[in-house]
Amino acid sequence: MPDASLPALRKNQTVELEVAGFGLDAVGVCRYGKSGMAVFVPGALPGERIRARIVKPGKRFAFARLEAVDSVSPDRVAPPCPVYRRCGGCVAQHMSYARSLEFKRGQVRDCLRRIGGEGFRTLDVPPVLGMEEPWHFRNKGSFPVSGKPGGPVIGFFAPRSHEVVDAQAGCLVQHPAANAAVAAVRAWMEEHLIAPYDEAAHAGELRHIVTRTARDGSTMVTLVSREPSLPAEDRLADRLRGAVPGLASVMVCHNPSRTNVVLNGPVRPLWGAEYMEDTLCGLRFRIAPHSFLQVNHVQAEALYARVLEYAALSGAETVVDAYCGAGTISLPLARRARRVIGIESVPQAVDDARFNAARNGIANAEFVPDLAERALPALAAGGLAPDAVVVDPPRKGCDPATLEAIAQASPSRVVYVSCNPATLARDAAVLTNAGYRAAAVQPVDMFCWAGDVETVMLLVKNT
Repeated sequence: MPDASLPALRKNQTVELEVAGFGLDAVGVCRYGKSGMAVFVPGALPGERIRARIVKPGKRFAFARLEAVDSVSPDRVAPPCPVYRRCGGCVAQHMSYARSLEFKRGQVRDCLRRIGGEGFRTLDVPPVLGMEEPWHFRNKGSFPVSGKPGGPVIGFFAPRSHEVVDAQAGCLVQHPAANAAVAAVRAWMEEHLIAPYDEAAHAGELRHIVTRTARDGSTMVTLVSREPSLPAEDRLADRLRGAVPGLASVMVCHNPSRTNVVLNGPVRPLWGAEYMEDTLCGLRFRIAPHSFLQVNHVQAEALYARVLEYAALSGAETVVDAYCGAGTISLPLARRARRVIGIESVPQAVDDARFNAARNGIANAEFVPDLAERALPALAAGGLAPDAVVVDPPRKGCDPATLEAIAQASPSRVVYVSCNPATLARDAAVLTNAGYRAAAVQPVDMFCWAGDVETVMLLVKNT
């Protein structure tokens, strides 16, 4: 109901507010009037008194832009990135790193209690595992390209749009090799008047720059082109070799489609090898432009260490790893289990997983090329009784058929890895209704300064 104690909010009206808490993506949540109508203000911190200008009024809630902070939180810091307020990547650079970890812990706790329900209200959510140095950690970058010939705009999308924010100074969370590669491509585009992609007109040549950097500094650069080839390609490879000391390869992905999928097309080598190798958990993995690997080496190992701890393997178990990708969780599990069965729907990822198993001398891991919601029920129907099931689904969470198959297979332990606490809470509630209880949970800061948080949960079968 509208609040009769105060006039209705109007667009461009400036109001004084107190920030009560956080919403999604670290947006400040304020309360207006006696009814406590929510006003969402990006950049505002809990405990602050602010002035904000209403940009989108509504009957039940409103959105506003931060104009001034009259009472400053001790957690507020000056964002070090020059395009922080326009870029849609890092949403938490206006607060201390410690406060950003506390925000993410609150997101996990709130989702579990609000969505998971009664069974999660007493579950302890420990502090988020953070980084000692939360900068330049990303081993993969995807940089959209726009602008005009001779004046490319390369960076990241602004929030809720496809407007590219130019990051000429580089990105503070990307590996330095990625920033060096983007600067080299920018200079090549300016010199040769390469036409950037125009999404509205579906015209132009270069759409994205994708970088992958291994732990040893080896770097793969993939140019995503609307055309089968790019002008002055040979000059590009020369420029990148001079700018990126660890350059391993330069690839071109031909993507002629109207799509938001970046690497949507065939990839050919322009210079160097078609693959490179990276290390994780003491194992070596083949990396190609399409390969999945967690974007943060240090935090991925922290996450996988907790997965192994929760799985509690003795060497005699059969483990199913659903949504296994290239085997980055399957293979560490296989070193502690009798048998591991990985399930993955992307054929190239399955090929990579099999290659990676052979590359590391692991013979007790097998990989099923199928959807988890189809393969796991079939395995369960065929009599497979795994001792543990590990799931690491996409943001949308597990398909209901996958959860039902887990319940039918009745493993003693389920280890759920999630990049979305809301779908984690939803799926965990389904499993608790099927006879499991949440025994432990651990958030991990995989994406420092972003609004996302990685979480691993242990669910054990009730006895």
